[in-house]
Amino acid sequence: MSGSDGHLVDAFLEMMSAERGAAANTIAAYERDLLDYLEFLGTRSRAARSASKDDVADYIAGLDAQGLAASSSARRLSAVRQFHRFLLAEGMRGDDPTRIVSAPKPRRALPKVLSIEDVSALLERAEAEAADEGADAEARLRAERLYVLLELLYGTGLRVSELVALERAALMRDASYLTVAGKGGKERVVPLNDRARDALVAWRARQDEGRYMFPAQGRSGHIARQVFARDLKGLAARAGIGAGRVSPHVLRHAFASHLLQNGADLRVVQMLLGHSDIATTQIYTHVLDRHLRELLETHHPLSGRGS
Repeated sequence: MSGSDGHLVDAFLEMMSAERGAAANTIAAYERDLLDYLEFLGTRSRAARSASKDDVADYIAGLDAQGLAASSSARRLSAVRQFHRFLLAEGMRGDDPTRIVSAPKPRRALPKVLSIEDVSALLERAEAEAADEGADAEARLRAERLYVLLELLYGTGLRVSELVALERAALMRDASYLTVAGKGGKERVVPLNDRARDALVAWRARQDEGRYMFPAQGRSGHIARQVFARDLKGLAARAGIGAGRVSPHVLRHAFASHLLQNGADLRVVQMLLGHSDIATTQIYTHVLDRHLRELLETHHPLSGRGS
């Protein structure tokens, strides 16, 4: 960074303090961000007065490549933008190279995923509670319902809205498939694994005739998604799993991630989840990549050793 650029930063910070009343910690943050920006320009033999739009865009892109959060990159761009606007207003530049540089978009958060061991613990606890003959009739019915819901959710990857509103007629004649009306009323056929099929067939046989597989009092006529989510969190706590880690949506993620982890084709997972765009399903490949990296770091014989 040239000495003249340092003076420009000092002048900008003085303006921010005197004219805009910026706090001391804000001034310090601006200074750090701008010195980092000017150091980047220095690697290109550029100065603040001659930096181009491409220089600014490349600087922001470099922050993303370093893994800086989008919010932090956006803050850096804000500092650089205000700095160049200051130079323009003071007649030190004839243009603003930040004018059409876009702020970085936040990365899509990776979904939370339970391990296969976690899901097995949930299922085992749910099955044990459903079989508890010492519980009163109402408690046992709720436990049986929760067990069937859990088997179906992890066995099919249904959306929670599809699951709680599942109709009795959705179970096809041979009980190996469900017909589900997903988003936009688009119907898809979902296969059932043996556990989910057996649990669902037994549950339906014990219920009175009616429209819904999981009937309940209320305007909708079926169990509310909030009730299922609450019951599921209670089950997680009893199974020794943090309730904050478990929700119906997290189990849908587990279904997809565990399939890919065990070699399923991405297009098949897309179909099972009812995604219209495979780009939506591809988020799970990032989860799989993370899982594989963790396996490598944990189990490779040279992991943790110096080269």
